Amino acid sequence: MPIDELESLTVAWSPPPEAFAASPAGRMAARHGISDARELAERAAADPAWYWAAGMADLGIPWMRPYDTVVDVSRGVEHPRFFPGGLLNWADFAVDRWVREGRGEARAVWWEGDDGATLTLTYAELKARVDAAAGAMRARGVGTGDVVALLLPMIPEAITTVLAAAKIGALVMPLFSGYGAQAVRARLEDSGATLLVTCDAFPRRGRPVPLKEVADEAVRDLPGLTAVLVVRRLGAEVPMTPGRDGWWHEECAAAEPVQQAEPMPADAPCLLLYTSGSTGRPKGCVHTHAGLPFKVALEVRHGMDVDRDSALLWLTDMGWVMGSFVIAGALGNGGTAVFFEGVPDWPEPDRLWEVAERSATTVLGISPTVVRALMAHGHSWPDRHDLPRLRAIGSTGEPWNPEPWHWCAEHVGKGRVPIVNISGGTEIGGSLLCGSIHLPVKPMSFPGPTLGVRADVVDEDGRSVRGEIGELVVRSVWPGMTKGFWRDEERYLDAYWRRFPGVWHHGDLAYVDAEGYWYLLGRSDDTIKVAGKRLGPAEVESLLVADSRVLEAAAIGVPDPVKGEVLVCFVVLHADEDPGAAVPALRDVVTAAMGRAMAPSAVHVVGALPKTRNGKILRRVARASYLGAPPGDLSSIEDASVLERWPRADSARVG
Repeated sequence: MPIDELESLTVAWSPPPEAFAASPAGRMAARHGISDARELAERAAADPAWYWAAGMADLGIPWMRPYDTVVDVSRGVEHPRFFPGGLLNWADFAVDRWVREGRGEARAVWWEGDDGATLTLTYAELKARVDAAAGAMRARGVGTGDVVALLLPMIPEAITTVLAAAKIGALVMPLFSGYGAQAVRARLEDSGATLLVTCDAFPRRGRPVPLKEVADEAVRDLPGLTAVLVVRRLGAEVPMTPGRDGWWHEECAAAEPVQQAEPMPADAPCLLLYTSGSTGRPKGCVHTHAGLPFKVALEVRHGMDVDRDSALLWLTDMGWVMGSFVIAGALGNGGTAVFFEGVPDWPEPDRLWEVAERSATTVLGISPTVVRALMAHGHSWPDRHDLPRLRAIGSTGEPWNPEPWHWCAEHVGKGRVPIVNISGGTEIGGSLLCGSIHLPVKPMSFPGPTLGVRADVVDEDGRSVRGEIGELVVRSVWPGMTKGFWRDEERYLDAYWRRFPGVWHHGDLAYVDAEGYWYLLGRSDDTIKVAGKRLGPAEVESLLVADSRVLEAAAIGVPDPVKGEVLVCFVVLHADEDPGAAVPALRDVVTAAMGRAMAPSAVHVVGALPKTRNGKILRRVARASYLGAPPGDLSSIEDASVLERWPRADSARVG
């Protein structure tokens, strides 16, 4: 949106004045002499260490050994140590402690499958499953520091896998269930995973997705990966490699349960999440026991009132950070993790609203892409569901535009439920900007940074700016931030710390209006966001240039009315190649490797790519020219005549 339109927006929802005092955030604030949400935000920004310590106490997280101090930055701000000296375990404070405290019969998990199957697990039942799975992993040789890969849909076994790995001190690495075999293998190789948990197949729109088939291709002759445990989801006939493959239910039943969680240092890794950047291979973000699980539990508690009587549903996949977000946010507060398998508009366009109603969801997380897609079915579908338990609509992944925001607020929220924007990322372990049900809401905005996070907007020279577009940065450290990139220290420093030394540079464009409301306006780098999910152009380009038909390739994201952005590729072919035959084949190459969700919307054959004199591809220029926008400064381009023959967005797939 143009800046003048952002400045003209007015408050669309305000909280009841008495709500804050009765909330988890309000109760904690009162214990510290704080009376309202704005004052709490100011105190947290002025003294983040105070807020993290107060939040840890508010969550009641049990320490196996108390920590010495909140944060130690003696190794530099790039490598803070949170809660050094302390020992704890994510599985212990997410599950075991609730059983110890006499809440074993409370609802921990509510699941509904694509086929309508449902399952409810109490905390006692979930603990038994986690204990058994941890035993099965140990029986397969998994120990402290090993990596367990997870390639599953949103089923209860995914929760069990995450927490079982944490319980024995291993790391879990979730993978997107829609990836092709090549994308899965790249992440398995990079992580050094020794065990993979997958399933035979799972239903999507009523049709089976053969996940074991993808897994088998990905792990073929893969050194180091010695075991594959297979969940029987559909009862499909699948090949089982003797010695390597085993049925999940059989091995969990046969193993000695691990009833006591391994005491782990607060900064010990428990979660490895891959995300894409604008260059290079996918980045493995390392999260710790007192990092993402604590940070997420705290921000949903204080921003969206998630507590013991809450149910948290986020429409996501286990391979994205929001899958771990649901587990951490719901179970860290003693509430219910609602797992949704399938798609929101099948078998009917109101399935998402039906599941939210049946599960008594209190916080429903969706993306603007999902809302735009569901709008096409009309408002009668959400209008028939009152969602009486709903207290907040969470939104993440991408910026809003006005029409879907208002549609969601009116027809899903019924005008009484706020849309709580949150924005962070895989490397954040939670959010940098976060709305609150205790503060007024302007459409598409954030009331400010997440509690305890000193976010800022700066110009090219790193100076704070207001009333103009700038770069989103953070001037503090926070629990949840990635401990680094897996086996790639220099890339981590390059990605976030070297643009503005000593300040975290996130790569998002942001704007703060005259009343202090924040807006995100998209990425400032070349990273592509398809339906809110990051896709690195370099990963796509590597696939294309590995094909014998292709000399060079470039990948960009372009606006799409439903997905926000879609992938578009440009290729330079060898002289003797037929473009008509090459284009569909190359589209299939990318789709097979990355999955259908990331399939290119178009592949264009070009004579040459716009590049600098030292050979760097100018994706910014390629994108602007494709969209018919001014290409900007061309002083560094080697041959500007390339743009005279550049395809346009409304042209055919063969440029």
